[in-house]
Amino acid sequence: MKNMNTLTRIAFAAFLLCISSSMASAQLIAVTAGEFTKVGLSGGQFLKIGVGARGTGMAGAFSAVSDDLSSIFWNSAGLADVKRYAADFSQTFWFAGMSHNFAAVAIPVGEKFRLGASFTSFSSGNINVTTTNQQDGTGGIYNVSDIAIGITLAGYLTEQFSFGATAKYVQHAFSNMSASGVVFDVGTRYNTGYKGLMLGFSINSLGTQQSYDGPEITRTNSPTPGLNNMSLDMQMQTSPFDMPLSFRAGLGADLCQGMLFEPQVDANGVLEHSLVAAVDFETFSDTPEQFAVGTEYTWRDFVSVRAGYRFGSDQFGLAGGLGLRYNGGGFEGQVDYSVNPTQNIGLISRLSVAMRFQ
Repeated sequence: MKNMNTLTRIAFAAFLLCISSSMASAQLIAVTAGEFTKVGLSGGQFLKIGVGARGTGMAGAFSAVSDDLSSIFWNSAGLADVKRYAADFSQTFWFAGMSHNFAAVAIPVGEKFRLGASFTSFSSGNINVTTTNQQDGTGGIYNVSDIAIGITLAGYLTEQFSFGATAKYVQHAFSNMSASGVVFDVGTRYNTGYKGLMLGFSINSLGTQQSYDGPEITRTNSPTPGLNNMSLDMQMQTSPFDMPLSFRAGLGADLCQGMLFEPQVDANGVLEHSLVAAVDFETFSDTPEQFAVGTEYTWRDFVSVRAGYRFGSDQFGLAGGLGLRYNGGGFEGQVDYSVNPTQNIGLISRLSVAMRFQ
């Protein structure tokens, strides 16, 4: 009877996952209706850059097993498993000298809920201004600077089902032009009750179109060059752009919790071995679908080794990383590092520092 109840819960979770996937896919089709590749249909590309060295070390196969502050990006429902006061910082060393940073804090709200705040930034550094006539530069510089400020609420509705929702203010800026708006992320996770198997899905960057504005689009010109006409104020029209809507679904489990191996605990209550395996499917409004597999081995809750592979991406494939954790009474600290080789733009690396307090 117990096995039958477990199978029923798994079937119900799979049904919910399929329904949610269909709804998200319908929205994505509405956004991407038209020609096939979808590339270039959305702005806000920095919102798609992976956060945290742990998840990226597993090639992004993290939506079902995320349980730290980086889950605000991967699946906000994972924030419900952050049991203490926590802070996290992650820096991505992007190609061509560009950088992507993420910082977040979380506090418990009662026994079942958590409240988080996050800040994400992307910077291109200084770029020389060039024209068709001055291709070596005009002497001027500009930069691209994008930010996202988010508030996340996550919690457990039942012992097995958790949810998370994030509202983010997003601003894109370059030179003296900017565009801004609000986007939403929603995620859920379900513990099937079968040997630690977890299901998760999330919808990210759900929001309205944005368009650039600024002093550069307003100019005063003569309507007919060469004639003595009164100058007119003119305003150039900028095209609105969509946010990079995405849907992510995944499953994962710690294979040392009875799936393949029985748990081994030492005299101090520390788990001797942990072997997390996960898979993720992602579909985007502006790029082809992608599939990721990843694994994380942890020895005595101290050192972790990670690896993964991403299918369907024209740049990313193999991924790997390392992590060290310290647990000293009321304080827990963790340092993680990941590398993601690319096809044409070099090595992408990330460094993350996480802290939790009693």
